[in-house]
Amino acid sequence: MRSFVLSAAFVLLGLSQAQAQDAAAGEKVFTQCRACHQVGENAKNAVGPHLNGLFGRTAGSVEGYNYSPANKNSGITWDEAVFREYIKNPRAKIPGTKMIYAGLKDEQKINDLIAYLKQFNAQGQKATQ
Repeated sequence: MRSFVLSAAFVLLGLSQAQAQDAAAGEKVFTQCRACHQVGENAKNAVGPHLNGLFGRTAGSVEGYNYSPANKNSGITWDEAVFREYIKNPRAKIPGTKMIYAGLKDEQKINDLIAYLKQFNAQGQKATQ
């Protein structure tokens, strides 16, 4: 019985580590976002708004970007839970959004992407690790 409990503990530990966020892996995931979005100190609005300081920001609030009315009026404040739901299916979360992305379904890639984006403050500076 004791070996079963220890085995179960190791399995659970492994699962929690597998779900950990990895910013370096998230940077690789972000390559598919780069067609429309920028992040970092020199980030500018492009097809989509820059994503500096995303978490804690109100949707539709990046100055100089022409958002859809659906996005501007969504009432969303970006946090991990909202972003997870959105990135899986943007048009389901905000019907009428201009974002034409089919969605990211892989939970680990979402975890990693969140870790990557959370590194950048509103000025695009990366937090020191």
